[in-house]
Amino acid sequence: MRIAVYGASGFTGRLAVAEVRRRGMTPVLVGRSEERLRKAAVEAGGGDVRVAGLDDPAALADAFGDCDAVVNCAGPFTSRGEPVVRAAIAAGRHYVDTTGEQRYIDRILSAYDADAERAGVAVVPALADDGGPGDLIAHLTAERVSPVEELLIADMRRPGGASRGTARTMAEVFAEGAVDYVDGAWVPAGDDAPASLVVPGADEEVPVTPFALPGVVTVPRHVSARRVRSVVAAEVAAMFLALTPDVVESIPETPDEDARRAARWLMVAQADDGRGGRARGWVTGPDPYGLTAVIAVEGARRLAADEGRVSGERRAGALTPAQAFDPADFLGFLAPYDVTWQVTGP
Repeated sequence: MRIAVYGASGFTGRLAVAEVRRRGMTPVLVGRSEERLRKAAVEAGGGDVRVAGLDDPAALADAFGDCDAVVNCAGPFTSRGEPVVRAAIAAGRHYVDTTGEQRYIDRILSAYDADAERAGVAVVPALADDGGPGDLIAHLTAERVSPVEELLIADMRRPGGASRGTARTMAEVFAEGAVDYVDGAWVPAGDDAPASLVVPGADEEVPVTPFALPGVVTVPRHVSARRVRSVVAAEVAAMFLALTPDVVESIPETPDEDARRAARWLMVAQADDGRGGRARGWVTGPDPYGLTAVIAVEGARRLAADEGRVSGERRAGALTPAQAFDPADFLGFLAPYDVTWQVTGP
């Protein structure tokens, strides 16, 4: 199986290339700089190198043409993502990416659904450590409650090392502001979100603040809920607020490897029926960047192999992670990587 990685010379891209090779598949490294791509291929132990820029749609589609799926790791996706999506569809290849940009995800799911379905391919954005597990655990949590009056999604990781690319993206996301899903429409996030949240492993409730997480635009596409909103740990939000342009550019391109591997991510979902019934779910794992590569590559592999789909769901179109894959099965696949999850209640 051949998996194209766009942005293969970037930090997350290099991790994805390494994961493709570790899984016994052939990586095809695609990007703008032949020199950087060849260096990344040598570091990974091999792989095909193809140069194609975002301003050359034909070259991009040609680069993907003999691949089985495309993993896009080149952010910020709001400014760089759509040409890769269009090229993958034109080439008739399945597509996943590692974006966490809320409004971009909404655009891809809305604008490219029909094109992807006509091409017979799946386009699955937000298949990273936050958007992927967050969407999957939210679906499993919502299954415990009927009707769902409100579903809250929370990213409760502690502050940790981030790459320069992540810092750039998060600064843009924070500046855009968050949206809530209310009565069938996405609206600017309200100021009545909870001030704190119960999380596993904490002795007391953890302060939170509204933040633009992927789940607000993905979950309503497969969960019937009157309201969906999202929060992040307040200490993480404070870190994002401090990301001025000068601060962003001072951050190393590659985070410290020991700190990266020691970090843990934690996604929490809470579903309420409005009558006192409540279900809670959580999923957590180590090494946010390393697991993002695992999640994205496994998603691309499953699409290419036509495995692990939700029974009865569409097999083509612009899909959320929980629409494209069976949530419990995908989370179960991650167990050997020290990923654990649980849903309780009501």
